[in-house]
Amino acid sequence: MIIGIGASEEIEKVLVAAEKVSSDTISVIVFLPEGVQTRSDTPLRYHHSQHPERALIDALLRGEIDGGVRGTLPAHSTLRYLREATGVHQIERVALLETIEGRRFLLTPVGVDEGMTINAKVRLIRGAERLADQIGIDRSVGILSGGRLGDIGRSPDVDRTLAEAELLARITGGIHAEILIEEAVHTFGIVIAPDGISGNLIFRTLVLLGSGTGHGAPVVNIGVSFVDTSRASDNYGNAIHLAAAIASQK
Repeated sequence: MIIGIGASEEIEKVLVAAEKVSSDTISVIVFLPEGVQTRSDTPLRYHHSQHPERALIDALLRGEIDGGVRGTLPAHSTLRYLREATGVHQIERVALLETIEGRRFLLTPVGVDEGMTINAKVRLIRGAERLADQIGIDRSVGILSGGRLGDIGRSPDVDRTLAEAELLARITGGIHAEILIEEAVHTFGIVIAPDGISGNLIFRTLVLLGSGTGHGAPVVNIGVSFVDTSRASDNYGNAIHLAAAIASQK
């Protein structure tokens, strides 16, 4: 299994993580900007390029690597090129998270501009279910809203999220978990945030304040194994393992 990972900032941190997970079963190629000095006393391979994000994605789509991890490549240019190269309208991501107690679950939407319509959320749920099957996560779906059903009438915004969650539950077969995220993450393998902003806040709160772990956010609508990573998380080794696990199921 060959996994590519990008590194344009904090390069040493990426190299250390990639070297730790290199093994007989996972070979890692690091995609770097031109001119970056590398060591020869390592199992890693290197690909230097003027545009490492393009080189990583091109290698993935040509089948030269089995999976890709964004690493510390710029988010905007990398995801934009991934979208253009794969021909999708929008990148759809689902994050694999883990609580401090070791409970793993999938969370989506996690991008501030993702899951903005009912149809978009339905696509994310279906993508999350496919991902759950690939990596052995319970595919049950809990849909969060901005309050409890007893809160109807207190706020138009809360009412809207309650109505959307009820509709999504009927369409997808999921369960409306109301605002009870503390119960949802222990009950469901897939947790659906009311929108991308709250999903991003959930991720940051868990990983940066709650001592949880982010394993990366696979893109679920492109047909190849690509794991997005956040600058808020240092677990690039986890993302490499996740990309390899998904690639093995393709």
